[in-house]
Amino acid sequence: AALGLYFPRKEYLENVYIDEPVGMPLLRIHALKDSHEEVAHFHLCQNLIISRARSHENNWFQIREKTGLLYLSKSLDREDFNMLSVGNWMPLPKVMLYVFLSSHPFQEKECDSATRTAVFLSLINATAPACSSLTARQLCFTEMDLSFHIKENKPPGTFHQLQLPSVHHLCQNLSISYKLLAAEGVPFRYNENTTSVRVTQRLDREERERYELIAKCTVREGFREMQVEVPFLVNVLDEDDSPPFLPNGTDTADAVVEFNRKEGTVLATLTVYDADTTPIYPLESSRKKYTGTIITDDPWISETFRVVHIFDEIHFSPNGSQVRGTRHEY
Repeated sequence: AALGLYFPRKEYLENVYIDEPVGMPLLRIHALKDSHEEVAHFHLCQNLIISRARSHENNWFQIREKTGLLYLSKSLDREDFNMLSVGNWMPLPKVMLYVFLSSHPFQEKECDSATRTAVFLSLINATAPACSSLTARQLCFTEMDLSFHIKENKPPGTFHQLQLPSVHHLCQNLSISYKLLAAEGVPFRYNENTTSVRVTQRLDREERERYELIAKCTVREGFREMQVEVPFLVNVLDEDDSPPFLPNGTDTADAVVEFNRKEGTVLATLTVYDADTTPIYPLESSRKKYTGTIITDDPWISETFRVVHIFDEIHFSPNGSQVRGTRHEY
């Protein structure tokens, strides 16, 4: 079954300052497709969640349905700040909102059923700092780590934009450029004009489970130049798409029983490998995936012998990169 569009991040973080102008772009959210035909539509449904107990009507934030750009639809003034941060025990008050995803224009009733991701906005009790007072790290990257989850066997697509919309909007006299440093042949492409990163082909988790790249940013101001590098990680999410395999190709084992064997004696073993991800918790669901059976018409055999199933996580090394899998022993 097609699960539809999905978010490559579980959550997003951004800062909001007092008195930033209406229309101020805060952050860009991306979606990846399950099938080529899909078109992503983004939507904000609910109120702002201020703390576990309180929520408030969202008067300040809006998202562009087609591009996923989250922006200020009303300036956050000091009065708003005080109201939203009341009773918020954190040193930095945060509000949370959910961005929802649909493959067609949104109907309000879909808010409960649709795929969603959480956006945490830290409310800063100050106006936005001058660009000249920001470090290269602040100008180039937000505080969230650049870590993404991409499902295997899905179509290519853009999943991140390196340039920060707010910095780009406010600091136009600075030149900020990026590079994505990666080994030859990795399936990711950086576009200099849009600063976006896309996955260029379908991924296969059984070939490689994790990609470790580096995002490098250069800030130029007049003759001054500063550089900063951060890790850029992509984890490949598993689909149960690989059949189990037997190390020596046989799916049956013959047992020869001699007299006077003690209870618990192992008479035959059979090993099955599964390159799909590791044992699932609760373990019962892993156990149900495969069953071991004694083939017999004799009730005495059924009562006297049993198959014990144990399994553990192992690592395969296709192309020299470690991929997790499971070994089942009967």
